[in-house]
Amino acid sequence: LPISTCIVTYNEERNIRRCLESVLWTQEIVILDSHSTDATVAICREYTDRVHQQTWRGYVEQKNDCLRLATHEWVLFLDADEQVSAGLRDEILAEFAPPGPRWDGYYLPRHTYFFGRWIDHAGWYPDYKLRLFKKNKGHWNGGAVHERITLEGHAKYLRHDLLHFTYSDLSQQLKAMDNFSSIWAREMYRQGKRFSRLEMALRPPVKFLESYFYKQGILDGVPGLLIACACAYQVLLRYAKLRELELQEGKEGTR
Repeated sequence: LPISTCIVTYNEERNIRRCLESVLWTQEIVILDSHSTDATVAICREYTDRVHQQTWRGYVEQKNDCLRLATHEWVLFLDADEQVSAGLRDEILAEFAPPGPRWDGYYLPRHTYFFGRWIDHAGWYPDYKLRLFKKNKGHWNGGAVHERITLEGHAKYLRHDLLHFTYSDLSQQLKAMDNFSSIWAREMYRQGKRFSRLEMALRPPVKFLESYFYKQGILDGVPGLLIACACAYQVLLRYAKLRELELQEGKEGTR
């Protein structure tokens, strides 16, 4: 199909081949790599000659730069740890059959594999992501984390899954949580938010209860319990790092 698949990469040799194999039916694959030190670039060049490299500029900036490199009217954005399922591929093919798509974009239901099973609850599924859209109708925006696509037009929700193979082990998850909580704290501090003891005390347990009971993570067994605990822990980290940042800047914050 006349679609440009866009992927931003950095040290993704464990995931990238599976991702690339799932989009060979698209006409162009565009890679924007942040100077990987593993075999990511070499693997990508087996599938496409549209491999570019630049220094990391942030999630929003990097993805918009990758978007600008695409040459087709339609773009499909994937993370390196994602895979287009056969059902989703066929559903997209059907949407693009003559006379062509009637929408400006498509939301894809993302289904995550975590700790030995597919997660069906805990707020993780269906995790709809706007990833397929007309290039001239969408762009990435947002803060330092939780980037998203803003679409000028109308979108349809598809039924078949975009598969997401998240953390390979708990150590990788903890590293990611540490990184994202630091980014969150810096962004919130920049926006003027300050530490609150009350929020630090209340928000983590509320997050656990929301994930495990309200969003039915309890039905996902041990992985659901781990997700709820991890969500609560990440909230705790965010406020702890916000306090740490205030101290580093020589400010007292809220007592």
